[in-house]
This record gives sequence, C-alpha cells and structure tokens, in this order.
Amino acid sequence: MKTGSGLIFSLFILLAGTERVAAQPPDSSKYHIAVFLPLFLDSAFDASGNYRFDQAFPKYLNPGLEFYEGLELAMDSLQKKHTALDITVYDTRSSSRTLQQVVDDPAFSRMQLILGHVNVTELRLLANAARNMEIPFINVNFPNDGGVTGNPEFVILNTTLHAHCEAIYKFIQRNWATSEILYLRKTGALEDRLRNDFAEIEKNTVSVPLHMRYINLDQGVDPRQLLPYLDSNSKTVILVGSLDENFGKAVCAQLAPLNKTYPMKILGMPTWDAISDFSAPAYTGLEIYYTTPFYINPADSLALSIQQYFKNRFYSRPSDMVYRGYETTLHFGQLLEAHKGRLDGSIGERKFRVFNDFDIQPVFTKKENGTQPGQVITLQYLENKKVYFIKVVNGNVVAVY
Repeated sequence: MKTGSGLIFSLFILLAGTERVAAQPPDSSKYHIAVFLPLFLDSAFDASGNYRFDQAFPKYLNPGLEFYEGLELAMDSLQKKHTALDITVYDTRSSSRTLQQVVDDPAFSRMQLILGHVNVTELRLLANAARNMEIPFINVNFPNDGGVTGNPEFVILNTTLHAHCEAIYKFIQRNWATSEILYLRKTGALEDRLRNDFAEIEKNTVSVPLHMRYINLDQGVDPRQLLPYLDSNSKTVILVGSLDENFGKAVCAQLAPLNKTYPMKILGMPTWDAISDFSAPAYTGLEIYYTTPFYINPADSLALSIQQYFKNRFYSRPSDMVYRGYETTLHFGQLLEAHKGRLDGSIGERKFRVFNDFDIQPVFTKKENGTQPGQVITLQYLENKKVYFIKVVNGNVVAVY
C-alpha cells in the first residue's frame, strides 16, 4: 500500500494537465494514444485545488491512479528510446465533459490507439468509437466482452473466464489425460456457467475428452464424501469449479489432511490469485494450481527496478495495476510506432515484450446459416489468450507454466 503523500503528489501532477508527451523528437511525426482512467480528480480536489481528504486516501482512487503511475514510468522509458508518441490521459470521472463529448471532439479524431481501464458502459462507448475510427481499443481490466460483439477493433487484455476454462482443460489434458478428474462445485449461477463452459469445451475438444466426475458439495465440504474417489497409489486431480474464494479455501483446507494418504493436485479458478493465505498451516503440503493472465516474475530485473523506484519514492511496493499500466503503455506504444500509427492486423505481434507473453487472438462464433447449408462465422473481438499456471506449495510459488 502506498503512502498518502506520494499518491497525492501524483494527483497534483495529473491536475496540472492530463495531456503528456512521452517523446517528441525533432522533425518526426507523432503517433497519438488516448488513455481513459477513473482518476476522480474532481472529487479529490475542490474548486481551489485543495485536496479534500487531508491525509486519508479513499480506496476507490487506487486503480486508476496506480495504472497512471505505471504509465508515467513507461513514458519515461519511451522518452529514453526517443519514440514519437503523444499520450493523452482522460479522466472518465471528470464532470467537465462526458465521455461521449470527448470522443465526439474533432481533436479526438487524431487518436490512433485507445487504452482504457473502464466500466461496462464506458467499454461499450469506447469500443463503438474505436470501430467507427478503425483503431484498436484495448481494455486492460474488464475480463469479459461487456456485451460488445462483432467488433474487430475491440481487444480484451484481461483474459475472459471461458478462455481460462479452455486453458485449464488443455492443461489437464497435457499432464493428466488418463486420470479421473473430480470436479467439485456448489449450487450457484456462476457455478452453472462454469459447468456449461467446461461442457462446451469437452464437446468441442479435438483430443480425447477428460474423465470428469462432477460432485456437488451443497451441504458443505465433507472429505468423507470424496473418500470413495481418492486413490492412495496415484495423485488425484481435483478441479474446483467455483469463483467463490471462500469455497475454494474451504475445499483446500478440508482436503489437506487427506493429502498424505491420498496425494492430490488441486486446480482452482483465476480468483485464487487474490488468496494470500495459502501459506497457512491448514494448506500444508497441498499442490495448488490457479490461472492468471498477468504474472510478474519477482526476479525480473525491470520489475526489481520498478520496486526500487517505489521504495525510494513512496516507501511502498508497486501494485499489480502499476505493472499493468507500465506494460500496456510501453508494449503497445512501441508497437504503434513500429507500424507508423496503423496497427491494423498487427495488434497481436509479440514484439516489445515487457513482463508477459500476450497472445492476442481473434474470437469467432459459429451459427447455422438459416435455411442455407453451412455456418456463418463471425469475428466477435480479439482476446489475450495467454494464461499462466501458478503452482503454489506451502504458500510459495514453486513453478509457473
């Protein structure tokens, strides 16, 4: 957590003007990027420019500001590379202009790339604007399409739940294809959605389908209910089909005592990335796996330099959103310049890697063509399909796949 004074300092920088030039070499054209963030500057400062919250710092200010801090660092790096990028930051919580007025402004027509940390309403508006302008819109935070379909300019960077399920299914196929998989769930709408996703993936797999045994634990997690399916001679693969972190922790805690007799591997959902107490004695010895689209290697030299910068300036550690702001700005900014302002079909190129191996792929849907033979295939959006598997034992990350 950052200190209030450091964050307030960053806010004053923002208040001084949201348009920032990352690099401006002489006699070189510039390429324009619009960045939309929930900065809440109007609510953070009064009409006289005074900060409203004294030494306090409301949590709702964090995501946008943390992304901006990463963006600022990326702009410094871009300037050192003498890139010709002009980056304009828009506060989506500004009271001076609506988002629609911003994109309707003739000055906005010069933009060649849009980045956004947005809510669903903003996502739809910016995706529509990007389609009309024929420029990419990269959503950095929302892990689904937000109802946007049929838009080849819309890029989902934070991998969707369905793509996580696809990755999990293939991961199990690669490593434990012949094992029986215990799929544990509880009753719930999201649990039904997950179950349907896995059923669809199983139906469409080109490899041998997995042997999954579906078990509902609606009366609580009782390990005795699972004993008939556990094998002391081989490791049992257990997939927890719920986004509920507390349910996931309860499953792990109840199964841990059985692990010595019945060795097991437990796979969870991407929400497990937020669980910080897998180091507790209740989970001792368990092999726990979960997925994430963003992984920062703690030994990475660039990540270490950013950590040192935050330690020196803010007496704190950078958040995940700081890294995302840095990576997104640096990666796509360099890519935009390399293609001279027209990314077109190049948005998925893997040049200029920063922390993560983005794998941006088109997502298609198929449906029957009415009374005509064949199917209609429609490109819905682009998505980062790269998913990392994190293996945790006794609270320590011991492997990344």
